[in-house]
Amino acid sequence: MIEYTAVGKRFPDGTEAVKDFSLVLPSRSTTVLVGSSGCGKTTLLRMVNRMVDPTRGHVSIDGVDIATRNPVALRRSIGYVMQNAGLLPHRKVIDNVSTVLLLNGVSKKEAYARSAETLAKVGLDPSLSSRYPSQLSGGEQQRVGVARGLVADPNILLMDEPFGAVDPIVRDELQQELLRLQRELGKTIVFVTHDIDEAFLLGDQVVILKTGGEIAQIGSPADILAEPANDFVRSFVGIDKGKRTLRIEEHDGRSIVVDETGRATGVLAE
Repeated sequence: MIEYTAVGKRFPDGTEAVKDFSLVLPSRSTTVLVGSSGCGKTTLLRMVNRMVDPTRGHVSIDGVDIATRNPVALRRSIGYVMQNAGLLPHRKVIDNVSTVLLLNGVSKKEAYARSAETLAKVGLDPSLSSRYPSQLSGGEQQRVGVARGLVADPNILLMDEPFGAVDPIVRDELQQELLRLQRELGKTIVFVTHDIDEAFLLGDQVVILKTGGEIAQIGSPADILAEPANDFVRSFVGIDKGKRTLRIEEHDGRSIVVDETGRATGVLAE
């Protein structure tokens, strides 16, 4: 379990990225931090592995204040997946995935074996392990990034807009892959995005943020849609634009789901 207690962050240039944030992130579930640029969501995510230390307050994991943990050891115990994968271009795929294992003292033979298993787990062909990142598609690079985050079998996986730089079709595939992996592995995932549709798809707990890390609403996707807390939330999730107000219309003998503007959004399953 991850817990933020009255955390705030002011950077040396005077920017107050987070004012006063408290939240409990349940274990073995996915919490999505969603909001516009500048709302503090990435700063909050990076507090978990001490890439950013709070100016005040504290973050704890299973009741232990992470300020008491060695930052390097802490980071090696937590999976981290970023936008654009963040792979080392001069190292082969297998070496990119094996990095944390080798740093933790695992033998090269075992590290390679575990990395190959993890690559298969995220849906990549073993033949890709000998390639360099530049020889992979954007979607394949992101899968390698996910494999690197998972290979050491961490309890916590941090994901900072990991699917934001790929095309919509690949993004959908990666989202479905993450849902499958979470069903199988049951990690504690902290996921950052600016896309509310992605947040509702992936999140067990969704946290909608305003500027300065202010929480506009917390809840399951169903809770937020059923009872938006205020006008900000209504606008952010698209309720005030008719995007979320759906109805059924018959068309050529099929039941079509349309939004308030009359645009088709899906087909009712028979």
